[in-house]
Amino acid sequence: MSGGDSLDFEIRPNPAPVGDGERAALLANPGFGRVFTDHMVTVRYADGKGWYEPRVEARAPIPMDPASAVLHYAQEIFEGLKVYTLPDGGVAMFRPEANAARFALSAQRMAMPALPEELFLKSLHEIISIDRKWIPEGEDGSLYLRPFAYASEVFLGVRPALEYLYLVIASPVGPYFSGGVKPVSVWVTPDYTRAAPGGTGAAKCGGNYAAGLSAQAEAAGHGCDQVVYLDAVERKYIDELGGMNVFLVLDDGSLVTPPLTGTILPGITRDSVIKLAERAGRRVDERAISLEEWREGAASGRVREAFACGTAAVITPIGTIKSPDGEFKVADGGPGEVTMGLRKELVDIQRGRAEDTFGWVHRVL
Repeated sequence: MSGGDSLDFEIRPNPAPVGDGERAALLANPGFGRVFTDHMVTVRYADGKGWYEPRVEARAPIPMDPASAVLHYAQEIFEGLKVYTLPDGGVAMFRPEANAARFALSAQRMAMPALPEELFLKSLHEIISIDRKWIPEGEDGSLYLRPFAYASEVFLGVRPALEYLYLVIASPVGPYFSGGVKPVSVWVTPDYTRAAPGGTGAAKCGGNYAAGLSAQAEAAGHGCDQVVYLDAVERKYIDELGGMNVFLVLDDGSLVTPPLTGTILPGITRDSVIKLAERAGRRVDERAISLEEWREGAASGRVREAFACGTAAVITPIGTIKSPDGEFKVADGGPGEVTMGLRKELVDIQRGRAEDTFGWVHRVL
């Protein structure tokens, strides 16, 4: 399947799917990332053979040899995107082609074989089709898809693996932050950095997130919802949050956000925010933002709003910023008009309530 081979998936329905009543109970309050659907997608890769055996099967534990390369050398990448119900009863994904492209770039950085875009998109269609009943109803409900791949070859030695397994699992989810959309507090860590120039910051690999768990715990210890990283060189400029990109809204209505220099993840929601803001006539500057500029701007009124964005949390206002040098609020610490306006505009497009002039909504059913 490395070239023009068939993309037909073998379908092996789960012989014991979750019953209607139990599924309804689970969907009533799924939380985030705790409930999973009946099926998963698997596709294998072998050096010299390419991608083969595309399959939909019952979600189940994966047999793994203790010498599997991923357990020792961390060759692993993943993606995350959501599936929404539309007003006409249809089902759609949001910008899955962008996820496919980023997945390929992550693979390249981690010395893994790239999954063809057609196969990536087909795998998403397959799991949505078979597990459509798992899409939650309601304004905050969606089906979160997690495509991922890892080195499955059994060997010990520092080199790219020769065998890989690609999977897609699906999880019905509610809001990422409990309590709905409200300003979050963030902690600017003085000790930890997320990524350095030349590192893996722009790749969506598990190691980036594992390295951030201590910083996130540090943030929680200071009563904050999320951690903010500074750059690894000067320890002066804002990089991103633990799992989200950052924007500031200035008093002239313009937006500023850290640039994509290889140390932060090129977020798909980030890119969507930029396009929506520019369409509305707002200037968006992708440039370095120092913590001091953020602090002084909040004090002077130059910085009117701040928000984080990502697939899971969509757009979330930032209210309080804490650091070893003290804390400050942006404006009154509440959700800003521009922030919430962009959030509404984006969500309305995702859910089919507003015209999609960008071609972002990818209808599946």
